Amino acid sequence: MPNATRIRGAAPRPVPLSAARPATRLAAEGPRAVLLAGLLTVLAVCGGDAVARVFPFGPRHRAVNDLANQFVPFHAHLWDLLRGRADGGLLLDWQAGWGTSFLPDYGTYVSSPFAPLVALFPRGDIEYAVYGVTVLKTAVAAAAMTFLLRRLGPGTWWWAAVLGASYALCGWSLAEGTYNPMWLDGLIAFPLLCLVGEWAREGRRPLLGPLVVAVCWVANFYTAYMATLGAALVLLVRLAVTDQEDRGRVRTVLRAALTTGIGIALSAPVLVPVFLGSRHAHPGVVRDFVPAPATDVLARLLPATYSFSTPAAFVCTAVPLLVAVLLFRRDVPGRERWLWPGLCAAVLASLQWGPTHLLWHAFATPNGSPYRQTFVLSGVLVLAAWTGLAHGLPDRRALLGGTAVVAVLTLGSLPSPFLTSWALLLTAGGLAAVAGALLLPKRGRYGLLAALLVAGTLVGQAAATTAYADRERLVRLDDYPPWGAEHERRAAALAAADGWPAYRTDPGLPRVAGNDPLLLGGQGAAYYSSHTPAVLTGTLAALGGGWTSRGRNLLSLDNPVTDALFGVGARWRDGQVVRSEPLPLVTVRPPGPPPVYGRSPFHNQELLLGAQVYEAPGPGGACPVGTEVFLWAPDATGTARLGGYETRLLGGGPKRRAALTSLGVQRRPGLTARVPPGGTAEIACLDHDRLRTAVTALRARAATRTAVHADGLTATLPPGTTGTAVVAAPAIAGWRCGGASPTPYGGLLAVPVAPGTTTVSCTFRPPGLTPGLAAGAAGLVLLAGRVGLGRRARRQRAE
Repeated sequence: MPNATRIRGAAPRPVPLSAARPATRLAAEGPRAVLLAGLLTVLAVCGGDAVARVFPFGPRHRAVNDLANQFVPFHAHLWDLLRGRADGGLLLDWQAGWGTSFLPDYGTYVSSPFAPLVALFPRGDIEYAVYGVTVLKTAVAAAAMTFLLRRLGPGTWWWAAVLGASYALCGWSLAEGTYNPMWLDGLIAFPLLCLVGEWAREGRRPLLGPLVVAVCWVANFYTAYMATLGAALVLLVRLAVTDQEDRGRVRTVLRAALTTGIGIALSAPVLVPVFLGSRHAHPGVVRDFVPAPATDVLARLLPATYSFSTPAAFVCTAVPLLVAVLLFRRDVPGRERWLWPGLCAAVLASLQWGPTHLLWHAFATPNGSPYRQTFVLSGVLVLAAWTGLAHGLPDRRALLGGTAVVAVLTLGSLPSPFLTSWALLLTAGGLAAVAGALLLPKRGRYGLLAALLVAGTLVGQAAATTAYADRERLVRLDDYPPWGAEHERRAAALAAADGWPAYRTDPGLPRVAGNDPLLLGGQGAAYYSSHTPAVLTGTLAALGGGWTSRGRNLLSLDNPVTDALFGVGARWRDGQVVRSEPLPLVTVRPPGPPPVYGRSPFHNQELLLGAQVYEAPGPGGACPVGTEVFLWAPDATGTARLGGYETRLLGGGPKRRAALTSLGVQRRPGLTARVPPGGTAEIACLDHDRLRTAVTALRARAATRTAVHADGLTATLPPGTTGTAVVAAPAIAGWRCGGASPTPYGGLLAVPVAPGTTTVSCTFRPPGLTPGLAAGAAGLVLLAGRVGLGRRARRQRAE
């Protein structure tokens, strides 16, 4: 069997190393390799979680950061949509944020082809469902990479499986993708898009190629963008190492660009609303990129390390060893020998340079980990490793040189504080095991022993990295209580009290996570998304609302005035559902200008209500007996007290803002509030009798019937009504009432009511949906034209 083979031009399949094998054996090895890759991946992930005793294998929970705040609740809402139990539809979500656009959230969090699988689980097992989908995605990424490797060149089937699983079990996947499961679609997209590049190189699959691109971009546009950049670099290297003439290379690049462009156009009905949803969102933090120290970057190449602000670049030790070995292999053509390791080095360097960092992240430094593109580095490392194996196993000289390179890189990481003793032990053991496997004879029981050594190294290192990351995340990131019996009781009580759309039922406080209305049920103000509308954040803040995550994670606002204004008739408080008398969803204000908010949330509430219901505290800061004392101290952190009542505040801008809160009813004269230090504090005394009078007056002019739909609402007004109909929902972009864009009323959706008007009807279309549909239609036309022209050309050649 020859040990050197060049991959040529546009040949459909390279065959030299596999030509001697029977076709039936080759056909069997393909599925065998794919299945083994998936099995190794599941074994490593679940084994690591079991070692760490993390859900679902132990008492430690996985509910950290955005996994608890966003991904689990959004998958729960998708479950409700698929089962017909959600308030709203694909375009409009009536449950969170008092009514928000859902299509951008769908395209960001749950548009993966795997996401609907959660509907196969019981609603109460949504955390199990998300975990199962996460493991499945990781296994599919391993299978996709394994398929790509065998497609790119010949080699031993089990090596393809181990390298494919090494890609799926990279540090980025185990440390970051596992609690950001939407990103794992990008892990799958990279090998698929590289496969599309191969089809473009060969002039094949004109229909399937754009469809694959479209699915990848719809599944998760953010990581698909990064995967597309990586696949483009891989294609350029593939073209450079062939003997294809320059004209042929240009044609290939044009075919790949056309395929990608058509695929992205097909994804536009989801992609454009996502993009414009970000444009209308409350602005996140703006950060300058600071590259990580080189020693820390080298340390993250090793197993069992963890850090939030460095690239999680670990890949099984077999991968960097094979890439380093490639540099010393004289039996490999020069272009492959240098271009593939050069691509790995270039991608690694691009992670550390400001301009290329911005390019990888669509020209915006992310709010969070600045190395979200690291999975592409893992992918090109695996492709480079396979390139060497496609020419046979290395000789002793090349193996010695590669081992020395890996040892030097490991020594270079020693000053890093992220280095652990386990990292060094696992690296040394893995290096010895893989090097020994490469030195063993290829056939018989030695081949089996080599496979066990390499696969054991992969599973051991990946499981250890998983377990270490599981433990570190719980220490370093925000964590939230996992779903349990108390949540079941709370959800059941909210469902029993639900009366939508006659009134809202707010899941209340204490919160479970950032999207409690989606997770627990009901319809509330709480909402956390990359697309949290600026108008919603501004309105809630003006009325005394609180937030975290710099204004994108909005908290429930427990206040009788805002409950009345927003139609909250039931609310979870103090372990039970409490009732109140709210206003209908649509009310009518007298003719006049809309309210202009000022600094005080109490005054702003009165402006929106149209009546004075608060009293200023008397001398010494004491409220009249019988009134309810409310405190607004947005920047304070600590415990506020009034008599025997106390409440905890957590404020401090710009990251956090404490919500306006009740200190209880003034029971006796002279009681004053004790407020923790920190910024401005204001106290107001709510007179509930005045509030009831104001609510009764507004109810007399409110809609007599309101019907809500998946894309809007219709309200019936009393005869003779004039003024401004105000809908208790934020005036987010996309609403049309009577064919015109509505004018906000204190940040809420509002419609002028002319004499004789008895019906108000509003519809919602997410910004960008119409142009997105137009772009998608254009993509279909281009795709049909391309496929038709291709068939015509083939018929002409056949004739």
